Amino acid sequence: MQGENLAAIDLGTNSCRLRITDKSGNIIYREAVTTKLGEGLAENMCFTPEAIERGLRCLSRFAEHMTDYEVGHYRAVTTASCRMASNGMDFVQKVEETCGLKLEIISPLEEATLTLKGAILNANKNKPYVLVYDLGGGSTEITLATNTAKPEILHTISIPWGARNSSEVFNLAEYNADNALKLATEIKKWTIQFMQNSDFAKYRDNCCCLATSSTPLRLISMVKNTGIYSKEYADGVKASIPEIEKQIQKVFAMDLTEMTQNPYIGESRYNIFTAACVIFRTIYQTLQIKELTASLKGAQEAIIEELRQQWQN
Repeated sequence: MQGENLAAIDLGTNSCRLRITDKSGNIIYREAVTTKLGEGLAENMCFTPEAIERGLRCLSRFAEHMTDYEVGHYRAVTTASCRMASNGMDFVQKVEETCGLKLEIISPLEEATLTLKGAILNANKNKPYVLVYDLGGGSTEITLATNTAKPEILHTISIPWGARNSSEVFNLAEYNADNALKLATEIKKWTIQFMQNSDFAKYRDNCCCLATSSTPLRLISMVKNTGIYSKEYADGVKASIPEIEKQIQKVFAMDLTEMTQNPYIGESRYNIFTAACVIFRTIYQTLQIKELTASLKGAQEAIIEELRQQWQN
């Protein structure tokens, strides 16, 4: 690729995001597409032909945008779904053959590190530590780190459940108390493991708690009654757990039609948002968090900064 502009692609289990900036990091173009790459993955741990086609179509368009905007340097990463899928490497090869993009399957630790570097931009600097949890489509990472310019990860865990795979496996497109309890029990097991291994109780009172992905951003939009889902507005906004809990209870009372028509959920999230809320809720309850800050900033910001340091120095 020719040009001075930079690009970051983050392909998750449910969505794919593109960010293009100039060499100073100023945003020129960004887009998020619901690819549902992990749809059906939980059944036999294999990408379906339809999911592969959606992913290739999205990445082909992103590659065209990168050419149009004269991107010279980029990094494209993919996470849980490609780690889990038996044909994940085949998909990566098809992406390079079809779209001309080198897609990198990153480890849970690399995923947590990138997310931390972006999310920490929204951290309260008066707290010496940060807790970040990133609820994706196929996994959820919880990370405890120092709240510093170059954060040091003290402990991290990757829970193999996200909004999409848990919705399919636990049959939670709509709220069902028994199924929600089964999922919550599974998430609590992993969260307790994180608490014990990180000694989180020792850090809790001196920790800024950040939550990335669209779930907290949507819930914050609900809390603030913005009338629409506004991820830019919700970025960096803090809410108490009782405020968030009130909105989650409203979600649990909705049927699929109501969720589809809800301005904060909509067609892109209606059948996975209940499961996302169960995971989200279980983590903050288990960790005994009192308030959360939603963060739109995550892996893409970290990738762009890495590219700037690598190519602009």
